[in-house]
Amino acid sequence: MVGYGPNKGLVPKLCERLFQAIRENQESRQCQVFFSMLEIYNEQVVDLLSRGSRTPGGLRVREEQQRGFYVEGLRTVPCENAPQVEQLMEQGTRTRTTAATHMNANSSRSHMLIILQLKQDTALRSLRAFVGDITVTSCQIFSKESITKQSNINLVDLAGSERQRSSGSEADRLKEGTAINLSLTTLGNVISSLADVAVGKKVVHIPYRDSVLTKLLQSALGGNSRTVMIATLSPADICYEESLSTLRYAERAKRIQNRAVVNESPTERLVKELKAENARLLQRLSRLGQEGRRANDETKELRQLLTHNELQIRAIQTLWEQHLQEALKDWEQQYANITQERRMMQMHPYILNINEDAQLSGVVKLFIQEGEWDIGLCDSSPRSISIKGLGIQERHAVFRNEQRRVTMTPLEGSKVIVNGNAVSQTTELQHLDRLILGSNCTYLFIGYPSERGGDDWSRYDYDYFQSELAAAEGIHLGESSAGSSLTDPSLLAVFYDYIKLMPMMAEANQMSQELNKEVEFKLEIKNLALSDSKGHDLKKELVVRVTAKGRKQVWIWSKAKFVNRKFLMEDVYQQHQAEKSGGNRAEVLSAAALPRDKDPFWDPVEPLLLGTAHLWLQSLAFRIPLEEQLEVLGSEGTEEAILQAQLVPCTSTGLPLGEDDILIDPSELLGRRLDFQLVLEQCCGLRWIREARNRGVQIGFRLFDCSQPLYTPAVWHNVNPLLDHRVHFASLHTSQRLLDYLQSSAVVLELWGLQEGCTDLTSSLEGVKMTTDGVFIMEEAGPTDTSPVDSAELSCSVRALQQDLEELKSVNASLRKENHSLREQLNTARNGGESVRGRSVRPSCDAEFARSLKVFYHSMTSVRGQLQRLRRHRPSEDSDLLGLRLFVDEQSRLLRDFSEKLEQSVSTLKQDVAAIVRRKRERSGIWS
Repeated sequence: MVGYGPNKGLVPKLCERLFQAIRENQESRQCQVFFSMLEIYNEQVVDLLSRGSRTPGGLRVREEQQRGFYVEGLRTVPCENAPQVEQLMEQGTRTRTTAATHMNANSSRSHMLIILQLKQDTALRSLRAFVGDITVTSCQIFSKESITKQSNINLVDLAGSERQRSSGSEADRLKEGTAINLSLTTLGNVISSLADVAVGKKVVHIPYRDSVLTKLLQSALGGNSRTVMIATLSPADICYEESLSTLRYAERAKRIQNRAVVNESPTERLVKELKAENARLLQRLSRLGQEGRRANDETKELRQLLTHNELQIRAIQTLWEQHLQEALKDWEQQYANITQERRMMQMHPYILNINEDAQLSGVVKLFIQEGEWDIGLCDSSPRSISIKGLGIQERHAVFRNEQRRVTMTPLEGSKVIVNGNAVSQTTELQHLDRLILGSNCTYLFIGYPSERGGDDWSRYDYDYFQSELAAAEGIHLGESSAGSSLTDPSLLAVFYDYIKLMPMMAEANQMSQELNKEVEFKLEIKNLALSDSKGHDLKKELVVRVTAKGRKQVWIWSKAKFVNRKFLMEDVYQQHQAEKSGGNRAEVLSAAALPRDKDPFWDPVEPLLLGTAHLWLQSLAFRIPLEEQLEVLGSEGTEEAILQAQLVPCTSTGLPLGEDDILIDPSELLGRRLDFQLVLEQCCGLRWIREARNRGVQIGFRLFDCSQPLYTPAVWHNVNPLLDHRVHFASLHTSQRLLDYLQSSAVVLELWGLQEGCTDLTSSLEGVKMTTDGVFIMEEAGPTDTSPVDSAELSCSVRALQQDLEELKSVNASLRKENHSLREQLNTARNGGESVRGRSVRPSCDAEFARSLKVFYHSMTSVRGQLQRLRRHRPSEDSDLLGLRLFVDEQSRLLRDFSEKLEQSVSTLKQDVAAIVRRKRERSGIWS
């Protein structure tokens, strides 16, 4: 709309063309242009050109039959050329910046409306355009009469809809639409209703009155106008849904049919009526003079009325000149202020505001002259610099400018950040230092002219400030020494989300403090150190951890939910500030003491996922029992607890298998029944309960194709609770898919935290197959193909199956015979003495080898756990040197390679050993 520097926006370009057309036709027509600028924030209208203080509750929108909806008390300034319009826009932008900082309002949530009133005495034609986020209404009127007509050019910069939409379908009990999205929603409803009318549908009501924006744009949308819409789309695939929505929006808008008529100024209509009345009075006076039958008193009364009308006409006609004279005085004052500011910039250092909205950056300059200057809310002292914003104290800091050196000293209780680091002592400022005062007041320090040189200041934008803050907290992106990025794409997205939400989180914490909510917000990276059942890293997401300090309640909010709640917090905070400025203590307390169902700082408590542990299932493929002490890791890699768990291969009745049942080759399980028990014995060192004793925990898990998780019973108030939970699983017909799952996957044990007042997690058994004894069935009989086949193919398949069956029967018979022989030899070896020791060497070797395998798999599990810990290894937060991070990244890559090679070697070893054992068995059969 406005543009940046040489890249002029629509408003400057339109004004240049407008005044160019006026100059080209100034001989044949007389034109007058008036400029107004307002902002609609939270359904309140703010005059951005007002020289006085803001009206509480904003300006009122009224309605007249002739004028339609208009803003009462809105200042209109006459303009003679385009540069004057640009100066007024700069003035309005300055007001908008200051108001946004003072009220903690985000400019992306407000609509800016620029109104150009055009008056002329010639015939022109009506044109209105609705352009994407911009509404342009240009009315010019054809008329054969030589009286003045008027029209409005409305240029509307709508709040960014992409910032308002919720990412994802997550529901929140508090909706922001009624307070924030009202104008955008109503605008869409109006366009839809008008489009329905255009295609012949019966529409009872068009909701113009539902929002301030649609009231002011009523004639442009569906009244005295010709409408054109240009929709702008993004080429990015991530904007697909939004682009599609925009196209639907435009499709509806182009169906609207309007009827344009001549706009006649009410003032000019009054002049016309007064002139007509004067003509009638003159005729009457002339008639009375000729007849001579009327009294002199009536003639005198008529002359007085005629004189009054002429004075009124003269006053109306001179109104433009008076407005122009007043505006010229304002131009002179503004020019003097601009000249003074430029002179000060060449003499003194200053701090320059940096705003999230680039259009509002660099508007406010606060000069630091020689001597000592207090900065803060106070403005009574002649040597004070007044700023307002979240977290700004009455006296926030002290600037000292002595001997061409500028220092800043934060005062007690104030928050000051310089170049990303919090400071509490006197700090000397250097040219282009970045300052953050309070929660959201960001400034760039500009030194003396001799220090400035040719530095590029444009790179120090709002994102630069936040990236610097994130880097100070240890959140930044690194690259390998070769220059190629090693960053996970999901981490890259999280990094930019982190940068975006950091200032919002600081503001939320400050609002919570000022409203005495005792709620703390903290950004966390979800799944930073967690992996799935295959050991693959989970997608990283940014979440907000919300803690009620007094009640020690905790919530985890998604990014979308936090953004929604933060907007609602702003509304509560602004209401609190308005009531506070009114001086009524009871009303001030009412804003903070909201009912819970309307309080954006509160939510019903719910279970929280504290962390996960992995219990690998590979030992079950060999029917080897496994007992582990698992480290439960939180989302960011912190240790939450130690969990003692077991995997126990068992019989169908639940009795543990012995060493004789250990398998050397997992493929022996195919087609056979497999039973095992998952035993969760105890959870030790629960940090969740150590922080607050009124809490509890549950363990959740799922195996194989189980669609719903199973949960242990809840345990409360115990740091080292005894779980003693045992679940029996069975596969009636073990398939290759299940076998692959056991050899490559782990059961992910989720530790859930319970809070006082929340309900326990329950196991949903819907779709779960169980026996009467409570055994969970993982697999039943093998899958069958029910697709139709040809009879010839079917007969061939049956013959092939019969042949395979005969072969399997013969193999099974020989294996049974061999197995019987081996068992006899084993029994003889166990019961016999030295006389039979020679014949039992080979079978006893098998038993010893089975025991060795058991030890080997236990050791391999420990090695796997060690590798998992090494993979999660991260440098400490204070080690933020780039070289150290690059070293750790490289070390992690080498360890991953080592892990893969080790597992591959071990797998090869197992295959070779199994082959050797099979050969030994064959030889023993020959020898026997």
